[in-house]
Amino acid sequence: MQDWLKGRIAIITGASAGIGQALARDFVHHGARLVINARREAKLEELAQELGKDNVAVVAGDAANPEVIDQLFTAALEKFEDEADLVVVNAGRGLNGSVLTSDPAQWEEMIQTNILGAARLMRAAAARMLENIEQGEADWQQQARDIVVLGSTVGRHISPFSSMYGSTKFAVNSLAEALRREIGPKGVRVSLIEPGFVRSEFQGVAGYDPKWFGEVIDRIGPVLTPEDCAEIVSFLVSRPPQVHLSDCVIRPTRQEYP
Repeated sequence: MQDWLKGRIAIITGASAGIGQALARDFVHHGARLVINARREAKLEELAQELGKDNVAVVAGDAANPEVIDQLFTAALEKFEDEADLVVVNAGRGLNGSVLTSDPAQWEEMIQTNILGAARLMRAAAARMLENIEQGEADWQQQARDIVVLGSTVGRHISPFSSMYGSTKFAVNSLAEALRREIGPKGVRVSLIEPGFVRSEFQGVAGYDPKWFGEVIDRIGPVLTPEDCAEIVSFLVSRPPQVHLSDCVIRPTRQEYP
């Protein structure tokens, strides 16, 4: 075990499954303490028990809700007596289909979670980290400050088969890069992670046809696991404060598109 993240306090949204859950395990493995969030409280409590209640605080609720976002930072202060210095904007949901074929009844919820919730958390994290630096409570050259945003390859390369979901990830990708340009010069790193095909709960929740996904795996597999993505993120945020890996695309070796 390498204590890459020893002393760091991380907030992870969408931590009850998939990449978020894998990140929680990997961060604790490397020495971090966590505030984890998702809607499914029982899943979060089970994960906290596994990782050690001394290392983990649980805040259940909708990650797009401003009150829940405030609770995440309050929980870090109350549990660990310090501000979070690593925030992973991971909560999100998919949606199968294009502008023509996707279910319009699900558009607003997806936009609320994937864009508005992500923007609110990015804003809150940036404001707190900048305040710590500007008030002299934190020296960015001694301790890195990281905001990690989960995008997608479909937020970089247009796919007509998931264009509504992809549009939200185009937005997130743009927000992350814009925020990096705004606060990077002040000492806060903003990193965008863009995974390709990852096997998780995501496909079922998004409504993808299991037969179609099976055919994709047969054609380009093996596909990524959440653990593959988590290991990359842990490496990324463990770099020295003056080193920033700002944009990382992660694909299965045989995935040619998107």
